[in-house]
Formats: sequence, C-alpha cells, structure tokens
Amino acid sequence: MNEGKTKEHDGVVELEFDLADPPQKVWCAVTIPELRERWLPKEALAHPDAITVTLGKEVRYKLRDDTPPFLESTVTFTITPNATGGTCLRIVHELTDARSDGITRAPANSNSPTLVLAA
Repeated sequence: MNEGKTKEHDGVVELEFDLADPPQKVWCAVTIPELRERWLPKEALAHPDAITVTLGKEVRYKLRDDTPPFLESTVTFTITPNATGGTCLRIVHELTDARSDGITRAPANSNSPTLVLAA
C-alpha cells in the first residue's frame, strides 16, 4: 500500500490509495460486516446497511458522530483495478448534516476568542 493522497475541502475529505490486493478482496473488506468492523465499527454507522451499492465498484455508508451534536456524514468507497493487478481505493468522507451549515469554526491555531459583531 502506498502512503495515499489526501485532499480536504468544504467538509469533504478525499483519500486515494493503491493497494497490492485484488479488487475482489478489497470489496470484501469494505462490504462484509465482520471484516469492515475491524476498521469501521458498527457504532460509527447511522444504519448497519449501505445506503447505495454498485456491486464490486462502489459502496456508501451513512455515519453518525457519537458525541453531540451527533452530526451525520457519508463515506463512499470506490474500487477500481490498477495497472499492476491491485486496487485503487478512493475514500470520500463528506459532512452531509444540514445542521453543520450554521456551525462556526474558529481556526485551530487561533489563540484569540471568536469575535461577534453587534448590530
């Protein structure tokens, strides 16, 4: 497995990995609950079943935070064969909860309080 590529933008994290294992084996790892739970526990899922499935190619799950405000998101696993007989695994984790639009985030490196303007 390579180190992977990561992109983050507007509540979306995209990861991409080239794996030595064949697509069928990676598909099993992301779809069979007993295998998937090793790295994506059922407690993180909002629903135990996938919300969309394209057999052998793509699966999407709905997730829910385990701490307030319990925001929901989706994670999509896309599997494609690569040139070496392995697998290109693309993971897209997207915050989909409508309540997240109103959340104000302060920069992580800011030591100053958040400023609120009065009318």
